[in-house]
Amino acid sequence: MTGYGKAVVVYGDKKISVEIKSLNSKSLDLSTRIAPLYREKEMEVRRLIGERLQRGKVDFTIWVDREAGTDTTPINAALVENYYKQIKAIAAATGMPEPQDWFATLLRLPDVMAKTEQETLSDEEWAVASGAVGEALDRLVEFRTQEGEALERKFNEKIDNIAALLAGIEVYETQRVEKIKARIVEGLSSIPEVEYDKNRLEQELIYYIEKLDISEEKQRLANHLKYFRETMADGDGQGKKLGFIAQEMGREINTTGSKSNNAEMQNIVVKMKDELEQIKEQVLNVL
Repeated sequence: MTGYGKAVVVYGDKKISVEIKSLNSKSLDLSTRIAPLYREKEMEVRRLIGERLQRGKVDFTIWVDREAGTDTTPINAALVENYYKQIKAIAAATGMPEPQDWFATLLRLPDVMAKTEQETLSDEEWAVASGAVGEALDRLVEFRTQEGEALERKFNEKIDNIAALLAGIEVYETQRVEKIKARIVEGLSSIPEVEYDKNRLEQELIYYIEKLDISEEKQRLANHLKYFRETMADGDGQGKKLGFIAQEMGREINTTGSKSNNAEMQNIVVKMKDELEQIKEQVLNVL
């Protein structure tokens, strides 16, 4: 969901700039900073961003710069003249001295430098501004797409690593059964005075080994790996689903580790957990 987009367009003496930044978030968390003239279009902007970006912590800014000299506050000449006449009349009627610096006095009076016209947004100007919004969104989506392609390669690499580690367990799994059986028999043999029923021992061994069997966990994990790849290929809007699949993968890996009872297998499980943790960290960045 990480991305950045910016667009700049010109309308008359105005330079309209749009900037959009996006970070990870479970839902769409949008904050906007909009130039006063365009605030009436805020809901339209929010709708457009929601449709294009879907998820993420998004910061949207649109501002306007004017060419030098075009945005100066005009002096209300008629009001200055009126103030001047009133002050002259009051000074003559009261005998009070007139101001020595007329300009400094008059320019401090109320509304002398206030704008008298209220700017309104035209359809033509908004068409230009909204075009800049769309262009910035296009660039952010393009940025996200590039990030997504890199993530897909990373995910496939990690899935391949886990699959290879899973296949490597089989060698130790076969050896583990024989080692467990030999260890139990050796332990019993070290106590000469103990008599035991070999048939019962075989039954107990079978029961014990079945409890340590990880065939189902291996099969489920392999299915999850396959499902993860298929979900990635489905396109946008799969981020949460990939997160759920990664959680299920973690459960199977943990169960495999708890049943392994073998140092080599446990080492492989640790490596699988490390690969999966890198997937979990990056899956938060997927829509």
